[in-house]
Amino acid sequence: MAYWLVKSEPSVYSWDQFVKDKQTEWSGVRNYAARINLKAMQKGDEVLYYHSNEGVEIVAIAKVSKTFFQDTTTDDDRWVSVELKPVRKLKKAVPLEIIKKDKRLANMDLVRLGRLSVQTVKPEEWKIIMELAGE
Repeated sequence: MAYWLVKSEPSVYSWDQFVKDKQTEWSGVRNYAARINLKAMQKGDEVLYYHSNEGVEIVAIAKVSKTFFQDTTTDDDRWVSVELKPVRKLKKAVPLEIIKKDKRLANMDLVRLGRLSVQTVKPEEWKIIMELAGE
């Protein structure tokens, strides 16, 4: 199993809306590095759900329920989506400010590649985030 992080602005697609929808196509990604990550996702992989711009914190865990397929928001076959399902809200959200202060997370994509919308998360980073979230 691999671990990932996806970003969404809460005013665009919040965790609460995701839970109401019960699943979503993670579409509209138009960054080559993020596309590589979408293509690498496997069914069952766990995903950190990060609220960007507003809140700026990891709030929950989702799971990949369907591997990559043609993004339905474009006719350009170079772009792909995956399907995600919500798992649970974290006991305690983990703000970016806390992540940046934790030296153990200095090499995390969220710290190094802040603008990337679909990121890898190493197993040891996942464990630290879970610790910070009280999980």
